[in-house]
Amino acid sequence: DALPAADDNASGVAGLIELARLLANEKLGKRLELVAYTLEEPPYFLTEFMGSAIHAKSVKAAMKSVSLMLSLECIGYFSDAPNSQNFPVSVLGAVYPTTGNFIALVGHYREGALAQRVRETMRSATSLPVHSINAPAFVAGIDFSDHLNYWNEGFVGMMVTDTAFMRNLNYHTVEDTPEKLDYRRMAEVVRGVSSVVLSEATAQ
Repeated sequence: DALPAADDNASGVAGLIELARLLANEKLGKRLELVAYTLEEPPYFLTEFMGSAIHAKSVKAAMKSVSLMLSLECIGYFSDAPNSQNFPVSVLGAVYPTTGNFIALVGHYREGALAQRVRETMRSATSLPVHSINAPAFVAGIDFSDHLNYWNEGFVGMMVTDTAFMRNLNYHTVEDTPEKLDYRRMAEVVRGVSSVVLSEATAQ
């Protein structure tokens, strides 16, 4: 049966549409592609049939360069309750906030310097707390979105996320409904991403 899927991932699609509106009249120094992918969920996850796998392969086949791919993966669920944030590895709770009121940038360990730059750009554009983690793909959750297919093709990719099931217990249930989303903070996420796009489009 179909699920409401408000956070996962109608929130990301809504963010993509709003990003298009914010950037529509900007003169960018680099080509920008805004893409909504199909078949990211099981049973297609990690297969060649993922929409992002097909797109990433086509980009590589066309010999295009990619300075940064950002995957908007669940960006609408936030909580100010103590201990509302969980982690794939418990030790991360000593490094990152245990209150689920932040947005996370998730990338490969090789992309740490870029992640720091993206994080600081987002922080300068929004009041929302922004944190980043870069780790090997074997750490649970690090590759749980479409950015993994850009890694597979040798491109730089990062996930922008509220951490999904690490915070939102409604994930993949009938309870993942629109009224549970925080639209003000969603807008802050998109504002931050827009700032990153503008910054990276002018970077040398």
